[in-house]
Amino acid sequence: MSDVNADDWVSSGHRPMRFPEFVIVIASIMALNPLAMDMMLPALPNIGAAFKIPVANHLQLVLSTFLIGFGAGQFVMGPLSDRFGRRPVLLGGMAVYAVASVLAVAAPSFETLLLARALQGLGTAATRVIATSIVRDCYAGRRMASVMSLAMMVFIAVPVIAPSFGQAVLLVTAWRGIFVVLMLYGLLALAWSVWRLPETLPESERRSLAPADVLAAFRQTVTNRQTIGYAIAAGSVMGALFAYVFSAQQVFTGIYHLGHYFPLAFAAVAAGVAIAGFLNSRLVGRLGMRAISHGALTLYAVIASVMLVTEILNVLPLALFMALSALMMFSFGMMVANFTALAMEPQGHIAGTASSLYGSITTLIGIVVGMAIGQSFDGTLMPFSVGFFLSTIAALAIVLVVEKGRLFKPHHRSAT
Repeated sequence: MSDVNADDWVSSGHRPMRFPEFVIVIASIMALNPLAMDMMLPALPNIGAAFKIPVANHLQLVLSTFLIGFGAGQFVMGPLSDRFGRRPVLLGGMAVYAVASVLAVAAPSFETLLLARALQGLGTAATRVIATSIVRDCYAGRRMASVMSLAMMVFIAVPVIAPSFGQAVLLVTAWRGIFVVLMLYGLLALAWSVWRLPETLPESERRSLAPADVLAAFRQTVTNRQTIGYAIAAGSVMGALFAYVFSAQQVFTGIYHLGHYFPLAFAAVAAGVAIAGFLNSRLVGRLGMRAISHGALTLYAVIASVMLVTEILNVLPLALFMALSALMMFSFGMMVANFTALAMEPQGHIAGTASSLYGSITTLIGIVVGMAIGQSFDGTLMPFSVGFFLSTIAALAIVLVVEKGRLFKPHHRSAT
């Protein structure tokens, strides 16, 4: 999209930033989360050796504890931002992220490291919720989905390079150096946001933090069929993705014996998500959110079925596993921004609270599903294949219920 075309429909809510800078800033603050998540993957064996962790599956806690803080933190970030505005909550969250990174660098024990990871997750809860709320403040409908897709394209490219970046850091320093890098990135994103990102929630639209008002907003969010349905469906498909990330290091190094080539394999697979984000931003305005996301969910189910059958038949070599995983990532990338936009569409007047609750529901469901699958890792791909299949079928069933059996077709009341 050119600057001229972008400025034809750019929102005045994020002035003085023009459209390209707005997308980049939103993507950069959203990227705090996947960067902190995926840079750690090649460092897990080093952390296990440093703290003498005897069970390899326990190292997944470095990832899942971060996500627990991320998921739980989202419950409060939305209401706070609806009351006090987007900027103070966002900047506070990024400050917590930076402090938690310092704690991780100095962590004397595995338990302290897990505490630091939970605090990092809490800090990134603000960045995720506020980024979504800011986009919803400025855009709606297919334009919102297009903006989210462009941001996701940059944001989702992070998992492609993060493990390799983490591996590069490990070549010159110990695993604690990764947290130094995370701290420096967090401070850079904080400075950019302080300097350029305006407040997008007018004083006149701020809501009370009175318990009755907050509960009313929560009730309105969870009782909306479209919002809660897509939140649960997104959590289900996210569970399979989390399970893949949690066990990726064990799968690529333990089953397929890739050793230090693991980050390259992970990057090749994750590239599918970035490609999907770009395609979705181009197609969503023409095809609509439902047509794209429902088609992607159907493909997700087909991929899960093929992976399960090939694992049962014991014919799942590395090349096929990577191809199926890349398609899984691609399908997820075509779903995530559209599911988010569909869930948020009816909630414009309580965007912060709705984004908060949506993020918490999807993340916590994803964590529960992902941990259940990841902790079942037994040296084979059977637990992942079964979990991937079941969580995807559950998501498809939920979307069918939400849409009353009618998939792919937009509703006449909205441009979706």
